[in-house]
Amino acid sequence: MKEYNVMQYGAKGDGRTNDAFAIQHAIDDCAKNGGGQVVLQSGKVFYSDSIRLKKNVDLHIQKGARLKATGNIDGYIRPNKLINDPKTALIGNPVTGKPSFVFIYGFEADGCTISGEGVIDANGHAFVQRKDRYYVTGDFYPRPTAIYIEQSDHITFKEFTVVDAPFWTLHPAGCDDVLIDRIRILNDLDVANSDGIDPDHCSNVRIIGCHITCADDCICLKTSKGNSEYGPCENILIDGCTLVSTSAAIKIGTEGVGDFRNVTVSNCIISKSNRGISIQIRDGGNVENVSYSNIIIETRRFCPDWWGTAEPIVITTFNRDENTKSGHIKNIRFFNVTAKGENGVLIHGNAENVIEDVTFENCRVELTKTSKWDCGLYDLRPCLDYGVEKSDNSAFFLRYAKDVTIMKTKTSWGRLCENYKHAIDAAEVENLELLRFEGTAADSEYEDIKLNNVKMVR
Repeated sequence: MKEYNVMQYGAKGDGRTNDAFAIQHAIDDCAKNGGGQVVLQSGKVFYSDSIRLKKNVDLHIQKGARLKATGNIDGYIRPNKLINDPKTALIGNPVTGKPSFVFIYGFEADGCTISGEGVIDANGHAFVQRKDRYYVTGDFYPRPTAIYIEQSDHITFKEFTVVDAPFWTLHPAGCDDVLIDRIRILNDLDVANSDGIDPDHCSNVRIIGCHITCADDCICLKTSKGNSEYGPCENILIDGCTLVSTSAAIKIGTEGVGDFRNVTVSNCIISKSNRGISIQIRDGGNVENVSYSNIIIETRRFCPDWWGTAEPIVITTFNRDENTKSGHIKNIRFFNVTAKGENGVLIHGNAENVIEDVTFENCRVELTKTSKWDCGLYDLRPCLDYGVEKSDNSAFFLRYAKDVTIMKTKTSWGRLCENYKHAIDAAEVENLELLRFEGTAADSEYEDIKLNNVKMVR
């Protein structure tokens, strides 16, 4: 593979000089000659405005090298100025559109790669301000996306580290054949919207062996309105990741105008998170054929600024607003999942749109109070009819569902909260089947299993 050293194109790597011109010149030459590797050398800090990745170019950040984003918003690529398409009216409107500002950008960049064991410093604190001791937000919204690659196939991201993202970190959109391999994303846990990885209308995605800590979602599958010209989010494999989040560690939604299908999540550890696994459908997209296996989840509630009240598993479908009917969720599987935290499993459809065909097998759910924040709550945001709802917490809280099976599964209690009640609290459920289920109420004065308008499978 031919190498293009950015130092030979005039980059200084001194952490002060803007090296964007030199880096971009190297990328352009590399692409013009059919591809190769653009190298950022070890021991250097390359301060830079936005750069545009191109077809068959591997941007290689060597171990000990740092690519640092400028703090000047005028130096950022604005995709709406580069793509002559009327759909770009959705850009930055606000998070439902394409990104307004991007640090590393690629469009129709098939075969592009970002690699190396160096660091991409997204310089997020240049764009945020503190709201309170638990929460940081920005002067404008949305803030710059660190890496946004659109309509590009056979792309790879491997081994590098991203720190201090001001907004979403890695956002591939409308891409097919995406490999994300052993990257680290180390964002502060108080910076709003600093998602880790957000595959958006993407297919055949593998996210393998990554470590992510971030405020908001670590890995979030999306089918956003801004990229609705692309297909569903499908054929997704997530394996061997360790995740810490102040929102949901692994989520489908809430931006979901298109469908999600054929998703497998396995061998992951979620710790110190506000939520574990979440499927939140608020738009017209449907979800089907999703499997979670061999997962350990530990939750605790963060401050009320964040969505979620420490639910380890959430599956919900609600209309976003009066004009938006939510999609359908069916065929969801959980196998060998261990969950310990301040709240229980939440499954909540609605009267017009029940959640179908959900199975829990060989799972463990323990509720134990660990934070100073209130319990006795379930967070159903965002939606038309609900918010953060007061309700006693149970190991399984089921509403408006059909064909739910809980087998070879146990529930238990640790440090008690006064709002901890039942092993199972189910209402408006058709065909609930319990097979070798073990669980008791938090106190003998409560029912172990509370049922209201539930049809059991005998």
